[in-house]
Amino acid sequence: MAAPREKTDGPRQDRLHRGLIYSITECCRQASDGEMKEKMLWGALSALRVMWCLAPQNGYLHPDEFFQSPEVMAGDILDLEINRPWEFQSVSPCRTVLVPLLTSGTAFWIMNVFHRFGTEMTSNYSYFLLVLPRLIITILSFLLDYTVYQVAFSWGSNPWKALVLLAMSPVTLVFYTRTISNAVEGVLFAILLLLISPGERSPVLNSGKTKSFHFIGLVLTVGFFNRPTFLCFAFVPILYWVDKSGSHKSYFSPTSIILAVLKTMPSVILYTVLFIAADTIYYTGHWPLSMNGKEGFIEQLVKNTILTPINFLQYNMNPENLAQHGIHPRVTHMAVNGFMLFGLLHLFAVCAGVTILKNKIWSNSDKSPNEKPSPQQTSLLLMFYFVPLMFLSFFSHQEPRFLIPLLVPLVLLVSNYNSTMKTKCVIILFNITGALFFGCFHQAGIIPGLFCIQQIVQSNSASGNMSYRYTVLFTHTYMPPLYLLNLKKGQTAVNIIDLAGCTEDIMCQTFRDLQLELSVRNAQELGKTMHHLIAVFPGTIQPVVESCGLAFKDEVLFTPHLTMEDPLKMSHLFTGSLKSYLSLHVIEVEVGTTRR
Repeated sequence: MAAPREKTDGPRQDRLHRGLIYSITECCRQASDGEMKEKMLWGALSALRVMWCLAPQNGYLHPDEFFQSPEVMAGDILDLEINRPWEFQSVSPCRTVLVPLLTSGTAFWIMNVFHRFGTEMTSNYSYFLLVLPRLIITILSFLLDYTVYQVAFSWGSNPWKALVLLAMSPVTLVFYTRTISNAVEGVLFAILLLLISPGERSPVLNSGKTKSFHFIGLVLTVGFFNRPTFLCFAFVPILYWVDKSGSHKSYFSPTSIILAVLKTMPSVILYTVLFIAADTIYYTGHWPLSMNGKEGFIEQLVKNTILTPINFLQYNMNPENLAQHGIHPRVTHMAVNGFMLFGLLHLFAVCAGVTILKNKIWSNSDKSPNEKPSPQQTSLLLMFYFVPLMFLSFFSHQEPRFLIPLLVPLVLLVSNYNSTMKTKCVIILFNITGALFFGCFHQAGIIPGLFCIQQIVQSNSASGNMSYRYTVLFTHTYMPPLYLLNLKKGQTAVNIIDLAGCTEDIMCQTFRDLQLELSVRNAQELGKTMHHLIAVFPGTIQPVVESCGLAFKDEVLFTPHLTMEDPLKMSHLFTGSLKSYLSLHVIEVEVGTTRR
């Protein structure tokens, strides 16, 4: 009876083996197909990032995307008429000049080179003024992708899923294609994570060379001078790096800390001196050590040296200064801004953090020997995400853009979550909505409106012997970047007035005063100069502007234009003028001639 049983068991075992091999092969094939789809999706989203930058995006995130970099550099390099922001004034400047010079300055230097070699860009000059600085930041943003791909395995993450989450985020598609210092801060934070991450690809933990400490010092110095808040992001990664780079078994041994500081300090000192010298020359016009023979060395050094990060910290430590920019509850970053930028990804991080805390508390209280500790990799990624968020929450002024550097640790953390189809649909819908809102709708009429004004000025400047003067009044909009008008310094053709969010009485009185003043000038300079008054405002305040009792001539609408300072009301949705409310209005006010 034993022999027949052996004959029948043989084919059964073969079938089991074949079935097992087939299952493994099928799983590998499906995994390979899934990875290939993720690679293709990342490639498509990366192409979208570049093409959408070149489109260009008309959404206006925040005045700082213009006034902390391209507005200043356009005046310095291209000699254009600008509105120099307070951070770049020679009295207590708060921003280093090197970072804008290396980003927007590089773009404008390229434009200058083409102009000197006779390449004409006059027809689309304003377009290049807008897009080229953004393109520099967009190229730098791919350092985030490189970092995620290099360190994903080290942190137990799925590299291609993390790359897809990164590439499809509205933070990447919009914020990391704009000339804001927060985007540079995010790129530097990603580079720091790349330098300190464990694994075979880590340039620090596995080499131990002086060059690695040199790069760490360089990133810390550039990050601090770009935005002193960079130290909030670098705090946990540097602690982790100091601990892991030491040869001692104890955590944070004094010897490893001292050695790390000593090896990093030379590059920190070198680049700090470079930044201080560059800022001092830029803001004062001379070297910090230049001697005039009348003062001592120390007095001269203290008088001449410009320390922009110190000025930045002094300004932001003053509650009265922060109140001018807006005071927010301390929980705004955690409860509002995180969800506004990252959506469900932020919720996943919060849930993961709560779960780990509950497990630690439960295991400590009950002392259960069977309770598994939380994975160290997950705990560290949570610290990379939440510790900077906690530090930034100590400041009363909290804007969403302050959190964009946290995207890299967040996608590394979330990439291994098994999402249902409904969850994936919610994430995709959120990303599309966020990208469209920030990239296409928010204050989106200002840039095309400026392009239109620039074309009007350029067309009339070349017509006949009559000279034209334009007074352009912006009200209830973000501050208009003047460099996009492509006007040389010292010009008198255009005068920009920004009333910001003034009251109805002030706005109407300003309109009337300007109308009277310009009509008198037209009468005095009849036949020589014609003065025009142009009003720019969102459609949601059109009834207020009409109540000023002014006569209008030509009107151009730029749609869409959403403003959260003067949002749509429910009553606007049920009128026949919804497009008007969702537009930026550029209207020429009737001036005429009046003799006094």
